[in-house]
Amino acid sequence: MLLRGWVVKLSKKLSPAIVEGAKPEPDPYRIWDAQVPSLFLRVQPSGIKSFNVQWTRSTSKSLGKWPGVTVEAARTKARALLVETDQHGAPLAVIEANKPAEEKPITLGDFIGEHFAPWALAHQKAGQATVDALKACFGELYDRELRSLSAFDVERFKSKRLKAGRKPATVNRDLDRIRSVYSRAVEWGFLAAHPLKTVKRAKGADDSRVRYLSDDEGKRLRDALQEREDARRASRERHNEWHKARGSAGHPQWPANGFTDHLAPMALVALNTGLRRGELLGLTWENVNLGAKLLTVAAGTAKSRKARHIPLNAEAIDVLTRWKAQGSGEGLVFPAPGGGRMTHINTSWEGLVDDAKLVDFRFHDLRHDFASKLVMAGVDLNTVRELLGHADLKMTLRYAHLAPDRLAAAVEKLGAA
Repeated sequence: MLLRGWVVKLSKKLSPAIVEGAKPEPDPYRIWDAQVPSLFLRVQPSGIKSFNVQWTRSTSKSLGKWPGVTVEAARTKARALLVETDQHGAPLAVIEANKPAEEKPITLGDFIGEHFAPWALAHQKAGQATVDALKACFGELYDRELRSLSAFDVERFKSKRLKAGRKPATVNRDLDRIRSVYSRAVEWGFLAAHPLKTVKRAKGADDSRVRYLSDDEGKRLRDALQEREDARRASRERHNEWHKARGSAGHPQWPANGFTDHLAPMALVALNTGLRRGELLGLTWENVNLGAKLLTVAAGTAKSRKARHIPLNAEAIDVLTRWKAQGSGEGLVFPAPGGGRMTHINTSWEGLVDDAKLVDFRFHDLRHDFASKLVMAGVDLNTVRELLGHADLKMTLRYAHLAPDRLAAAVEKLGAA
C-alpha cells in the first residue's frame, strides 16, 4: 500500500530481529508496531532506519535512529509523547518548537552569540569591539534567560560599575551596548517589549566636554611626534649597523621624506580634518582626492551613516602625499601590518601623550581641537557642523562659547539700532 510516497508494510510487533532484518528497498517504507500502534519504523532506501511516532494522519516526530535507539526505548518514548499529545494536543517539544520567537527560551549569551554578534559584525564599524565589550561587562549574565533580565538587574550593574570607580561616560557606553542587544531582540521578535527602557543614564557624564590644545600643548605634541620619528629612525640605523657588522641583512630604512609608521600621519590628518578615529581607520585611498584637495568620509564609515566631504589644507595634503608614496596607494589609508583594518592605536597613542606631557588628552580630542580652532578663527557653527558630520547643531553648540567676539558683535547691534 502507498501513502504519500511511502510503502506501508503490515503491522508487526517490532523486535530487534525484525528491525535488523528490514532490508532497504527502492522506495522508503514503514513497519508499524502492533504493540504501540502509533509507533512505526521508517526504512530509507539508503538503509537508514529510524523510529517515529504519529499522532495525526499527517503529523509525526522522529524518536531516533536504530541501533542507537532500541525497540523498547522507542516504545517508552512513543508512549510518553502520546500522553503529552492526549493532554496538550501535541508533544510538548513540538508545541515549543512551533512557538513564536518571543515565547521560546533562549539565554542572553546564546542570543548574542547566534543572532546579535553576526549582525554587529556585519553592520557596525566596531562590531567585534562591541561583542567583546558585552562579554567583558555582562558575561556573568550570559546564562540568564533573555526574557528574565530586568531593568533592576541593569541598574544594579550600573551602580556596581560606578562604585568601582568607572567614569559615568564609560558606564553609559556599556548601557548603550546592552540596550542595543535588547532593541534588536524586540525588532527580531524575540521579545514583545524592551525591558530596559526605564534604565537611566549615569549622571555626571560630561557630554559637553571640549578639550583642545593650547599653543604650547600643540607645539609639544608636534615635537613629540618628530622626536618619536627621529628615535625610530636612529634605532633602525643602529639595528642595520649591527647586522652589517655581522654580514647579515637588516631592515630597509624608511624614506627620508616619509614616516616610520601610521601614528604621525594619522594624528596630523586628524588635527587638520576632524575625522573620528573610526573614520580614519576605515578611510580608503579611493576617497582621498589629492588633486582636488578633497577627502570623502563614506557613508559606511561615518558615524551618522551619511557621506561628507572635507577640503584638505596644505599640511593635510603634504602628509597624505608623503604617506601615500610609501605604500601601494590602494585600499586602506592606515592599514594594520597584515593589510587589514586596525582595531585600535592605544599603545602608540598613550606613549605619545606621555612624551608630550599632555594631561587628560585623548585621541578623540584631536577632533575637538579641529573644531575649536575653527570656531576661534571665526568659522560659523553650521559650517563646523557640516565638517564634523554632526546630525544636528546641538552637538556643535558645545563650541559656541569659544567665539566670544561673535556673541559680543551680536549684542552690539542692539545699541546701533
